[in-house]
Amino acid sequence: MSWISIFILVASWIFVIFGMLAIFLLKNLYTRILSASTIDTVASLLVLFALIFARFQFDSIVRLVLLILFLLITSPISSHVNIRSAYLIGIPIDHKDGREL
Repeated sequence: MSWISIFILVASWIFVIFGMLAIFLLKNLYTRILSASTIDTVASLLVLFALIFARFQFDSIVRLVLLILFLLITSPISSHVNIRSAYLIGIPIDHKDGREL
């Protein structure tokens, strides 16, 4: 495993940690879903890029690039569906969950 892939994996863990903190600190459901989907996408992409740098075989790189394209297509759609369903069942945008920070 190369130093580049290790650096990218550490960066993905940093994104995951900051994302988890953001989920707990944000006030409403919509910003929590947005934070979770953004961090999920970025961390997953970084892990896949680290795997590309770890293995320099053509068939592995092609498969990982296809996974990256699949992730780029499906992740925004899934977060949109989650936010839309929360909006359609009537959760207000300024909804607070009762916790005070």
